[in-house]
Amino acid sequence: MRRLAVFLASSDGHDPAYAALAAAVGTDLARRGIGLVYGGGRTGLMGVLADAALKAGGEVVGVIPRSMIEREWAHEGVTELVVCDTMHERKAIMADRADAFAALPGGLGTLEEIFEVWSWRQLGFHAKPVGLLDAGGFWTPLLAALRSISATGFLAAPTLDDLAVASDLPGLLEALEERLHDAHRPAHGA
Repeated sequence: MRRLAVFLASSDGHDPAYAALAAAVGTDLARRGIGLVYGGGRTGLMGVLADAALKAGGEVVGVIPRSMIEREWAHEGVTELVVCDTMHERKAIMADRADAFAALPGGLGTLEEIFEVWSWRQLGFHAKPVGLLDAGGFWTPLLAALRSISATGFLAAPTLDDLAVASDLPGLLEALEERLHDAHRPAHGA
């Protein structure tokens, strides 16, 4: 895997453990030689992640809509800052630039982004693996909800099983790599 797209909060959250996690992920990705593709922000967990990766010598590609630059939300110190016009373009560029996707703690934007790339995979629009970093059990309630949705017949079990989930970055990267090299592709409309 050359680059990982990471979706996460542009705020700090209430627990300092979230910032520590973002910093550890940024540092570890850089040390492994895996480039980071993210939303291009300088605040919250996004900024912590990017700063840590940069400090460790990693490649950091930020993708941000022009309107967010006008609000002075952009991280000007990244390796490459790709400016686009819309959030739709942002996600498409991030998807194009990355080999896999992961979600760290975040809110509505993070959920929307990870669900969109996961549904794209399920529909066969790309074959790039998608995962959740469930450090400290952050995504555990969501995973329970997804299992409940699957039990009702609205989410195919193979699609749910295709989502990589791990409590630490090494485990998540391993699961993403397995899916990256696995010939299995989710069935269209499954």
